[in-house]
Order: sequence, then C-alpha cells, then structure tokens
Amino acid sequence: MMNTAFTILPAVDLKGGKCVRLCQGRASDETIYGDNPAQQAREWARQGATWLHVVDLDGAFQGHPVHLEVIAEMVAAAGIPLECGGGLRTDADIEALLSRRVQRVILGTRALERVDDLAALATRYGDQLAVGIDARDGLVQVKGWTETSRTTAIDLARRAAGAGVRTIIYTDTATDGMLRGPNFDGTAELCEAVDAHCQVIASGGISSADDIRRLRARGNANLTGAIVGKALYEGHVQMADLLAAAQE
Repeated sequence: MMNTAFTILPAVDLKGGKCVRLCQGRASDETIYGDNPAQQAREWARQGATWLHVVDLDGAFQGHPVHLEVIAEMVAAAGIPLECGGGLRTDADIEALLSRRVQRVILGTRALERVDDLAALATRYGDQLAVGIDARDGLVQVKGWTETSRTTAIDLARRAAGAGVRTIIYTDTATDGMLRGPNFDGTAELCEAVDAHCQVIASGGISSADDIRRLRARGNANLTGAIVGKALYEGHVQMADLLAAAQE
C-alpha cells in the first residue's frame, strides 16, 4: 500500500553558527551555504516545508549542544516544527532543546551506548523523541560519524522500536552528500524490521523527486518522510517538485 502521508524535511546543519553541509559527515569536507540559519529556516517554510531537520554538528563532535540559541531563533523564524539532534547525551540536553520549543529531539550516540534508557525516555517524551540511526555498510556510526560500532542498524532499530520509540531517522552515511540517491534497499529493510507503528524517515543522498517516488513505491507504510539537504541547497531539485512527489 502506498503511503497516504509523506513529509519532506529540509536539512539545516549548523557549524560555527552557519548553515553547512558535510560530505559523508567529514568535518574537513565542508561547504557553507549561509550565515543566517534563522533566515534559511524561514525560507524553507516559505517554500512549503512543514517540518525542518536540524543537526548541531558542533554538538555532535563535542558531545553537548552548542547552538541552542541559534536553534531557538530558527524555531521562532520558521513557524513550523523542528526536529533536532547533535550531542544530546543527557536528559538536561534534551530538556534544553524542548524548552526552546523544538518539537522532536533526536538521540544518536546515546541511543546506542545507553540503549537501556530508551524505554523510560520513550515513555517520558513520546512523540517528542526520535532515534537517529546513522550507518555505513550496515553498522551504526556515532560521535558525529567519527566512530563505527559493531551494532547493526537493523538490531538498533529493533531495540529502539521495542522500547517504544515511535520515530527512527535512518541515514546511510556512505550516500550522504553524494547526490546519487539513497540506500533504497537498506531503508526498506529497516522499515520492515520494526513495528508498523514505528515511523521511519529516510536520509542520505536524496537528490531528485524520482528518489522520493522510488522510496514510496517500495510500499513501506511506516516510511513517512525524507530528509533532503545538499540537493536543495545546490539547486539539483526544487522544493515544489519534492512536495509534489510526496503527495502523488
């Protein structure tokens, strides 16, 4: 069955107070797309986005949120829900973002290293909690993608869903920033590995409206959205075309 609702989430990655994109997560391979994240958030909303995906890259590398006030400004400017991750290692980090009206927080490293926390966090935060699973060759990467674990993406997804987590964001880090399309098979496999009530958002390499159509054509009812970054910033695809493909 084809999805009845599918959300396009433009990505805004923050580093040094600016909007950047990294190629495959490498801090040394950085492209700056703007120095006003709040203005960029407002622009994506103006173009029709109904959610934004924000990553505090400095937070991910340093292990604690760095851009809290910038993110608060983005929330105010966009007027649409934001999900945000990057360096959320403690409950205080989560509360710091939620107090700034972020709609959903994303746990990455903590979800892997302290998986036993997830059930209590899922009960406490419900739909405000997501787990970000970033993987290369099927293995989860953490700490800003600087370390690769021995845990598979599928295993972590099953454990997160089993703990009651309702949203998983799956990124194939080998495709991120490459503009060659996402990992269609890996995304479908992860969707099929978790409960139908756990929604999955795809990320990494999405570069065209056809990529959205192909993701949706796999028929995974719990695949509810896709994150798009570099392709939008560099004009390879327009927001209107992505939104149209999401609604077909």
